[in-house]
Amino acid sequence: MTGELERLARRYRGREPGLLGASRSFAVLCPLVEREDGLRLLFEVRAPQLRQGGEVCFPGGQMEPGESVTDCALRETEEELAIPRREVTPLGTPDFICNPGGFLLRPVVGLVSPAGLAGMRPSPAEVAEAFTVPLDFFRQTPPEVWSYELLPQVPESFPYGPVGIPRDYPWSRGQTEVPIWHWQGHVIWGMTARLVRDLVRREEAGDLC
Repeated sequence: MTGELERLARRYRGREPGLLGASRSFAVLCPLVEREDGLRLLFEVRAPQLRQGGEVCFPGGQMEPGESVTDCALRETEEELAIPRREVTPLGTPDFICNPGGFLLRPVVGLVSPAGLAGMRPSPAEVAEAFTVPLDFFRQTPPEVWSYELLPQVPESFPYGPVGIPRDYPWSRGQTEVPIWHWQGHVIWGMTARLVRDLVRREEAGDLC
């Protein structure tokens, strides 16, 4: 093997593939808690001073260089809710979401211990409140589902001739679904709701993570 080929082999050896062109990756914890009425999901409401303040989400944030998905999700949960990572048992990593904005949202499902839940202290800088919803609610209540199209906006100056395609070229289009649940004054929607829907579907199929 030549030196150039050896350098290429070293570059890709053992590398975990990501999404081509993705600029950032975020990890969130989908926290489950056990209560007398069964399993519940724990949610946050983003603090009003944050971007997208007031929205319901899972604890999480941007992954740091060299950080695993699980480590990031547990770190962010500890920072936002003061739940120590030792009080969370990771159960698995479901499918991630590729956002059209160029980033990945990578979920981790984890079980929060009773001690972790009892000691939870939301950070006022990031979290307005935290609340739980019975998993049975999501099982038994279909979400509203809206959708919107992702349409190509090709500039008039695109070099159709040199590329060898006509001006009426059938550019690929896409569509994104937006599920919405309403729970006691809270609205669970968007990417968070998509993660919930996937979790419930997998759980019902006996394929939880």
